[in-house]
Amino acid sequence: MTFRPPRPDPFMAIMLVVLVLATVLPVSGAAAIWFGWLTDAAIAVLFFLHGAKLSRRAILEGVGAVRLHVMVFLTTFAVFPVAGLGIAALLSGAVDPVILAGFVFLCIVPSTVQSSIAFTSMAGGNVPAAICSASISNLAGVVVTPALAALLLAGRGGAEFDMVGAAQKIALQILLPFVAGHVCRPLLGGWIDRHKALVGRVDRTSILLVVYGAFSAAVVEGLWRRVGALDLVMVVAISSLLLALMLGVTRLAGRLAGLPREDRIVLVFAGSKKSLASGVPIAGALFPAAVVGPMILPLMVFHQIQLMVCTVLALRYGRELSEPAAG
Repeated sequence: MTFRPPRPDPFMAIMLVVLVLATVLPVSGAAAIWFGWLTDAAIAVLFFLHGAKLSRRAILEGVGAVRLHVMVFLTTFAVFPVAGLGIAALLSGAVDPVILAGFVFLCIVPSTVQSSIAFTSMAGGNVPAAICSASISNLAGVVVTPALAALLLAGRGGAEFDMVGAAQKIALQILLPFVAGHVCRPLLGGWIDRHKALVGRVDRTSILLVVYGAFSAAVVEGLWRRVGALDLVMVVAISSLLLALMLGVTRLAGRLAGLPREDRIVLVFAGSKKSLASGVPIAGALFPAAVVGPMILPLMVFHQIQLMVCTVLALRYGRELSEPAAG
């Protein structure tokens, strides 16, 4: 068999263009509010389509993947924090202490919800289980993240956080559209099955919207005014190593636990990712305004890197499913 190097994926090129566009023309002000609503709508449509696509049996199987949910939870709130403390200890004196504290904070925020599920879908993983694991992580993070911050970040975790608001957002943006879509499955299921590519397009569109909105917010907040070139290089390097470590840990853990391929994909994507959308408001509630910017810098950088790297992984997983059929 002749080796053929992988061809560049058009979606990755589009994502890079989106990143550059967010740097040059970030959405801000009233436009950012409208863009946020557009992103929320796209995500709601995504979960509606997933609900309409999935059978009740598949949903029950997702809820019942207790071992997987426990592994995602422990990876997010136990393995990650240990890694963050290790980074802070190893680089003490070599990196700004606030940035090191930011890495510890990065490691205690919950997993992403929207992109974890979208990547799982792109990769051919267990979407119902991804919805359950990511939602559990995000809901638990409302309580667990401030508690870990109080324990690991010198007692700065005493500020209040709107737990009810966070729970309502997840319920309205994710769970309600998913349930509504599933209720409509008898009417829409056949059409969805005949147009499976539509769900894939919505997946990718929602990812691009999240990337542009998140990076725009970072730029508007003065990312390039606060951070020098050397600081940014250090943050990017540490974030890349941290992500590589956690991707390796989740892949190995899934194999050692004997999880099926679909569940290993969920563990990789939900267990190795961190939520910018949840982390930033939590940081604003926990820390003084003067340190919020540098404190969330590692999270902002990690978030962008994880989106790009996980896109490549999801596409590769997806090709692994299609190549045997093509052969």
